[in-house]
Amino acid sequence: MATRLKDKLHEKIVEWRPRTERLLKEFGNVVVDKVTISQVIGGMRGVKALVTDISYLDPFEGIRYRGYTLPEVFEKLPKPKGSEMPYVEGLFYLLVTGDMPNEDDLQDILDEFNKRRILPRYVYEVIDGMPCCSHPMAIFSAVVTTLQRESLFAKKYASGKLHKLDYWDSTYEDSLNLIAKMPEIATYIYAKLYRDGKRIQSNPYLDFGGNFAHMMGIGKPYDDVSRMHFIVHADHEGGNVSAHTGHLVGSSLSDVYLSISSMINGLAGPLHGLANQEVLRWLHHVMEQMDGVVPTEDQMKKFVWETLQSGQVVPGFGHAVLRKTDPRYMLQREWSLKHIAEDPIFKYVDMLYKVVPPILLEQGKAKNPWPNVDAQSGVIQWHYGVREYDFYTVLFGIGRAIGICANLIWDRALGYPLERPKSITTAMLEDLAAGKEIIAED
Repeated sequence: MATRLKDKLHEKIVEWRPRTERLLKEFGNVVVDKVTISQVIGGMRGVKALVTDISYLDPFEGIRYRGYTLPEVFEKLPKPKGSEMPYVEGLFYLLVTGDMPNEDDLQDILDEFNKRRILPRYVYEVIDGMPCCSHPMAIFSAVVTTLQRESLFAKKYASGKLHKLDYWDSTYEDSLNLIAKMPEIATYIYAKLYRDGKRIQSNPYLDFGGNFAHMMGIGKPYDDVSRMHFIVHADHEGGNVSAHTGHLVGSSLSDVYLSISSMINGLAGPLHGLANQEVLRWLHHVMEQMDGVVPTEDQMKKFVWETLQSGQVVPGFGHAVLRKTDPRYMLQREWSLKHIAEDPIFKYVDMLYKVVPPILLEQGKAKNPWPNVDAQSGVIQWHYGVREYDFYTVLFGIGRAIGICANLIWDRALGYPLERPKSITTAMLEDLAAGKEIIAED
């Protein structure tokens, strides 16, 4: 319904858009205090203004955790007996300390996670009390926010007796307490939404990934799928939306629970964590158009060209930083070739892996024509029976919380300050574009 205010606002928006478009198109390379106008307007892309030692995204090697490439991480981290994939708990040890855990280290962190996994009764009540058909990420965020009452950091800070050099200690405790509870939180959300509330009790003798698979009610090798999924999604530098949001909120000295809840909210956006479900939805559409028959390479090439020429994109290909196939994709591809090679959807994914990059290179628009992690992860979940698209981002959130908590611990340990960049106006940018000097005080 139109109102005078809304009509006036629309008029202003229509007048304003050409100003921003002109700045980007004609003056994008003009420097504004060491960054360009295109970077100021374009989401600060590529601006080196954050510090994290937990992970680094190399354009050609992919993500490194504490200096280790993903293949090295999966090779060197200890694994449960009879399993192909490492302990998630071992990854947390690596991210926090920078060292690979030995046997004693591993047993200690396994015990720490296990004794902290029990949920307060009110958490189940919060999940049960959420309205029917609530999005699982909304429930996930609400639960983590509700758990804030357990924050040791918040309680100690409120007492007025917490020295800033000790901020990291209670942040560490909060981090372990929250991460250890995430499998139970997520699987109870799943039971509430998709299994008529029929919960499967936690098994204290299982590790993080194994217990998650158990509570999901899915047999082997889904325990290894879970370990792999949480590890490859654990961290991806500090500038992506979820990591940056968690860091930003944490910089105000909000506790881990509030910071991770904000991370979950950022992850829920369609330009970030929802990408894997969008890929799977698109794949199902492709299969419908082809009547479920696996096409030949020529048929798939024709379909991809028609998709691109119609102005659409092929989801799951390309990355803002990477300039090669995402190693997270390759790890999951290798798993799929070994375990689910005959899955009909994987056959489509396999075909796209072969035909899309050369087409995107020929088209000439993509800096990185190779597949990213989202091109594969949803397909594996679907194969093992997790077929509710909306839940995939919850799985992503469990993994990402591990890396962000490690970052928050170190942010507090090193005393990183409140994050507070400076804003300027569109008029100031236009003055700079025109060669005028401006004064924007810090």
